[in-house]
Amino acid sequence: MARLNEKFVEGLSITLHEAWRRPKYRAIMLAVVIASALLAVATSVALVHAQTAATGDQQTPYTMAVLGKAIGAGLAVGLAGIGGGYAVGVAGASAISAITEKREVFGTAFLFVVLGEGIAIYGLLVAIIVAFVLPT
Repeated sequence: MARLNEKFVEGLSITLHEAWRRPKYRAIMLAVVIASALLAVATSVALVHAQTAATGDQQTPYTMAVLGKAIGAGLAVGLAGIGGGYAVGVAGASAISAITEKREVFGTAFLFVVLGEGIAIYGLLVAIIVAFVLPT
């Protein structure tokens, strides 16, 4: 198990270093991370403002819990979107190359592209659970 974790960390490190070396990918990754964080904070501040305006109260532990849940949900969607987008980009490029050479691998290649998209769907499900199911 430890060997598998070491290989995973090594592969992730190589992938991130390769993506970081290219200025276009670096700019896209930074822009998406910054936009995700800003949108998460903006959404949570809007929710807290709506909560305090509706009840007439000042900030309470309840409103701060709503703020934390909203930030967590926004980051779950944003960061899962980054991972899913990167996975689909890499798998899609490889799938197109494989299909060009051997037409019979279309089903397998399509499956790998869809599995990468599942990462973003899991992030959305986690955000829904955080926002609506977890108690405040």
